[in-house]
Amino acid sequence: MDAVPSAMDAISRVDDKPRVPFATVFVTLTKQEHIRLVTDANYWKIQQSKAKQCAEWNERQHQYEVLRLKSQAVEREKAYRADWVTHANRWKFVLRRARERASGCEQRYQQELRELKSQAAQREAVLHSELEMAHAKIRDLQQRVFGRKSECGKGGSEKQAVGLVSRPRGHQRGAPGHGRTMQPQLDERIEILEMDSPQCPKCGLVYSDFPGTEDSEVLEIEVCAYRRVLRRRRYRPVCDCGCVPGIVSAAPLSRLINRGKFGISVWTSVLLDKFLYGRPSHRLLQDLAGHNLIMSAGTLAGGMKALAPLFAPIDKALVNQLRVEHHWHADETRWAVFVDLNGKLGHRWYLWVFHSSSVVHYVLDSSRSTKVVQAELAGVQGGVISCDRYSAYKKFARLNPGIVLAFCWAHQRRDFLQLANSYPDLSPWAMVWVDAIAELYRFNELRLQAPAGCAERTMHQFVLEQAVQRMSDNRDTALSDITLALPAAKVLKSMTAHWDGLTVFVSHPWVPMDNNVAERDMRPPVVGRKNFYGSGSEWSGQLASTMYSVLMTLKLWGLNARTWLTAYLQACADNGNQAPEDISKFLPWSMDATKLAAMRACSAGAHPLAEVFDST
Repeated sequence: MDAVPSAMDAISRVDDKPRVPFATVFVTLTKQEHIRLVTDANYWKIQQSKAKQCAEWNERQHQYEVLRLKSQAVEREKAYRADWVTHANRWKFVLRRARERASGCEQRYQQELRELKSQAAQREAVLHSELEMAHAKIRDLQQRVFGRKSECGKGGSEKQAVGLVSRPRGHQRGAPGHGRTMQPQLDERIEILEMDSPQCPKCGLVYSDFPGTEDSEVLEIEVCAYRRVLRRRRYRPVCDCGCVPGIVSAAPLSRLINRGKFGISVWTSVLLDKFLYGRPSHRLLQDLAGHNLIMSAGTLAGGMKALAPLFAPIDKALVNQLRVEHHWHADETRWAVFVDLNGKLGHRWYLWVFHSSSVVHYVLDSSRSTKVVQAELAGVQGGVISCDRYSAYKKFARLNPGIVLAFCWAHQRRDFLQLANSYPDLSPWAMVWVDAIAELYRFNELRLQAPAGCAERTMHQFVLEQAVQRMSDNRDTALSDITLALPAAKVLKSMTAHWDGLTVFVSHPWVPMDNNVAERDMRPPVVGRKNFYGSGSEWSGQLASTMYSVLMTLKLWGLNARTWLTAYLQACADNGNQAPEDISKFLPWSMDATKLAAMRACSAGAHPLAEVFDST
């Protein structure tokens, strides 16, 4: 039987390390202990083997896991790299898109900025233009309110070139005078003045009379209201004829208004005072009260309303005479009528004037339309109207081909003067045109002074035509200049649009260059409008237009308004408070020389008209 290996042998086999000193020491074990020791050794050997296998398996598992993790890490890194590349490409695309968008936004912003700058520049130019227009309007209003109203005078460039200084009005120092003007047409009242005590102051001896007197004159005026007491003589027949029953008396005095206590002289003064001299009615009543003549406002208004129908036939005759003429001056102005009409807002009416060679006629209408001109010149086939550039006249000319419009050069000159006043920078340019217009006036005056048909008249006609053509060429040249200011171009375009009407006087010498005649006719209504504001009713407005027509026609013919009114109102009174059946003897164009001379003379207390218009 083989010997059982001892524990030391097992240990020696197990442990190949060099023996230590206590390896030589033997220990005695029992069989059981030996078996247990061998069993334990084998167990642990098995456990060691298992542990090695487990460690190897764990190592292999660990290596597998490491490889797997490395593979996952590589794959994840690849995925991450792919994601990074994708994200990078995406962000590169986003960045490129952002740059493109930023570039587009920048371009768009730059374009918007340029547009805003352009709009701002345009807006600034518009505001600058509006500011210039506002300053121009302010200067124009200042000129209208505080400036010189008359447009007479030389152009600015001419006045500056010559260095003229306006001299004061009236008699000049050193110039010969005409002496004191006496008025022999006035009635004479002789007053003899004597000394209180004609004696020597020393001895007291009385002076003796000396032939002759020392004469002088003093002009006085005396206005006296009086009561005209009418006492009609009564008679009783003494015969037995029986044809006259009872007591008879002298015929009663004809009265202008039935049972009216105011005579013709009073109503003549009322009409002249209001419509010729422009004084309000309440001031007239105060003046009459100062002469102890009391008249109420109601009596005054009622009397004027009763007188209004008496002038209707005269007004109709004026219109008929106006329509047979071939040249008229026309103008219009505002006139207030304080009545409310359906469909009309406010109280502004319009007073029109039509001036021919023999008639001055006014028309009051609530509108400013062409219908007024059509009604006034109804039935007229042809003629020339001197007027301003108002559209109503243009429409009337379109509706009536035989009508020619002659536009006013004074209005055209006024445009340049207003331009010079409103835009001081354009003043030198505008005054050149003012001087050119003055040259046209001078050439036309020279032409009219020369007798018709002579060589001098032909020469002046040629010079005038050349001046007109030169002005037309200068106008076209100025309009072709792109640097011309807009206000100046506006004035020249208006001149171009109205050039045919402005040059009518060239081929029609009897047509004036301007419409100043009609504007002068508007002075009495304008003065009345300023003093008593207008009319309180329609009938008073129509009476005003009729009276202005009558008085201005009398002024045109040089007739004395007081003399004519006194005669006409007396004829109305004699006709039973009606207009005379034959009014031809009161129409100036129907009067003979003797009648005209009588009407031009002053009656007792009458005053001649201060001015006579030259109808030519």
